[in-house]
Amino acid sequence: MRILISNDDGYKADGIIQLAKSLSEIAEIIVVAPSENKSAASSSLTIGRPLKPIQIDKNVYAIDATPSDCVHLALCGFIKESIDLVVTGINFGANLGDDVIYSGTVAGAIEGRFLGLPSIALSLASWDCNHFETAGFIAQKLVNQIEKAPLTQNTIMNVNVPDVAITELQGIKCTRLGNRHKSEPSIQDAKDPSLFWIGENGKEADNGEGTDFHAVSNNFVSITPLQIDLTKYSEMTKLSKWLKDI
Repeated sequence: MRILISNDDGYKADGIIQLAKSLSEIAEIIVVAPSENKSAASSSLTIGRPLKPIQIDKNVYAIDATPSDCVHLALCGFIKESIDLVVTGINFGANLGDDVIYSGTVAGAIEGRFLGLPSIALSLASWDCNHFETAGFIAQKLVNQIEKAPLTQNTIMNVNVPDVAITELQGIKCTRLGNRHKSEPSIQDAKDPSLFWIGENGKEADNGEGTDFHAVSNNFVSITPLQIDLTKYSEMTKLSKWLKDI
């Protein structure tokens, strides 16, 4: 199996280094990642300028680009070898609930799915991030399972791993996305009041049993299958009736 690895924290980040180390033990890997941190880049593509991949090491490339750029460029001709699977991460911090909308790590996996490959987005659910090796261990487990029982091509797995030692994991759960309260207020810059910083994510709102939040808080690995169809089917009949009155 040949795996394309990317992330949104940049090619020098501890998470992607651990992911490459772990997956290189069981598969052939190619790393194509941003040259610097591109967190919260979502699925943005760079179309206003050309992109230049720079080879850092054997099968390791850095690009001044978003995670989606990196995956797109790699799968659309830059990398000549065929790719079987896209794995992004290991993200510094969780991608739970509404986080998946903004996450560059999840977006890289989504781009892999857009281009016809099963994809995994892997995050270590902590701002301390002391146990990247635990997430690397889970990555190996998932890839081995995919080799035995392949995922469908339109499947994206959003994986959040508790920041604990492997021996402290309680298991793996299939979960749904929870959600957060609205974001915290923007923060005015202390030195220049004309500048503002984006506020922190909102606190957990829907974090009950069955959600990704609940699993991780109880030291379970959370795996949520994602889809790209954003249609709100439950609203279509009501909207159709509403449109008749226009």
